[in-house]
Amino acid sequence: MRTVLLGEIAESLPCDYGDDPVDGATAFEVVKVSNINGEGQFHGTFERRAFREDQITNLLVNEGELLVVKSSGSKANILSGKTAICDAVRAGRVVASNFLLRLRVDDAFAFPKYLWYVLNSSKSKAFVKTIVGASTYPNLKWPLYASHPIPLPPLAQQQRIAEVLDRAEALRAKRRFSLVQLDILTRAIFFDLFGDPATNLKEWRVLRLQDALSMPLRNGLSPSHAGRITAKVLTLSAITGNTFDASAWKTSTFHSRPPSDQAVDENDFLICRGNGNVRLVGKGYFPTGGMSDVTFPDTMIAARVRPERLERAFLQQVWSSNAVRRQVEALARTTNGTFKVNQTMLEGITFIAPPLPLQQEFARRVSAVERLRSAHQASLTRMDALFAALQHRAFRGEL
Repeated sequence: MRTVLLGEIAESLPCDYGDDPVDGATAFEVVKVSNINGEGQFHGTFERRAFREDQITNLLVNEGELLVVKSSGSKANILSGKTAICDAVRAGRVVASNFLLRLRVDDAFAFPKYLWYVLNSSKSKAFVKTIVGASTYPNLKWPLYASHPIPLPPLAQQQRIAEVLDRAEALRAKRRFSLVQLDILTRAIFFDLFGDPATNLKEWRVLRLQDALSMPLRNGLSPSHAGRITAKVLTLSAITGNTFDASAWKTSTFHSRPPSDQAVDENDFLICRGNGNVRLVGKGYFPTGGMSDVTFPDTMIAARVRPERLERAFLQQVWSSNAVRRQVEALARTTNGTFKVNQTMLEGITFIAPPLPLQQEFARRVSAVERLRSAHQASLTRMDALFAALQHRAFRGEL
């Protein structure tokens, strides 16, 4: 199988539409970084912006064009290789924001969906990491990205590979959908028992986090590049997804051996202390189990709550409610593009605290949902491994 450079089979098209408002023109939807999900599809609410006819001619995104995250407040958005392909539904109706690369594929040589799969592969993400570098505010520059090596079988084979991967991806999508539905079911159980925490129509007692703590809040431990002690430490992605991710840890160096009270404990509610995305600041989960050989980092704050006041499943759910999120985001302060909260801010967060027996009833119901979630997650993990193997074989010409 021959290999070509991305710039040989695709060209970068304009996205720069300026910042000046235009009156009396037609409004079009603008695709932003937040409108591209992890599966490479458009989602969410689109901002609408007015354009003159002479402005819009070269800016409308066409079917088969690829949109790649170029710059973002979150470095992870770039390093994750978030890339979307425009389908027939959005074609000619949307404009790409200035934070995206817009690529037109030369369909005489490359099948767009095949190229999309290549650019979303683990090898592609590794390549992006090498050219983006360690900058705090990275930018994926087209001249460098254009040097991306692309395995390129004959066009007919590209189409067949894309069809095989589409079928495998459809199975993964069904599992992901099931997990989303289980999240919705958990929230439905919560609202059925307790109502909306924002309105508190059931007039439950309101509690400050500080009043529920069995010990003071604790910041995590900061690794040091100059340290000589090697130890495992959680990464922030352990608590910024849809569940706690026990596999999200890395090896770092510390000045001294991390103390045992800084280890990941299943009784500690771990809260995100800072992030470039304000929606992730303050997000929190209980670990699914103790991890005595893994410490939690200074980007997290640990809250140990009194079990006679709060059931852990209840706290985890109420903490993700809009009522708490609004407080966290109002308190968060930004420095150099990173939003942060501190212990004092978190101690003042308030939320409803129904009687403990009712919280425990919620926990019992949710445990059944969690068993289903575990089964679906295990199935998805196996499918992800199969998909990665299919990709590896496909891009080596063995599929």
